[in-house]
Amino acid sequence: MDKYELIFCIINAGFSEMVMDAAKEVGARGGTVIHARGTANKEAEEYFHISIQPDKEIVMIIVPAEIKDNVLHALYRSAGLKTDGHGIAFSMPVSNAVGISGGAPKENAADSAEDKK
Repeated sequence: MDKYELIFCIINAGFSEMVMDAAKEVGARGGTVIHARGTANKEAEEYFHISIQPDKEIVMIIVPAEIKDNVLHALYRSAGLKTDGHGIAFSMPVSNAVGISGGAPKENAADSAEDKK
């Protein structure tokens, strides 16, 4: 089983702080926000009975696999399709990660000596 999961939450512009607040309440530490533009069509708007705002934000959050479900549920409650954020969220496994507390393998003396040559 992978140690981390990457959660993507796609929401209407202006709701990224709400998403991060909800994620942090259940153990997430931080995330990255990317500004985006949606491409939904009129049929999708009619099917879901919502007006689709083209300006979006994508919040990416790497979390330990053990808290992924809690984070997804918190995002659904705070910014899901039935809220003003009209958000969707999903996760993908992260097979390797560096720069995260505990994510990089410890360097051993042999590797360090080899790198210095």
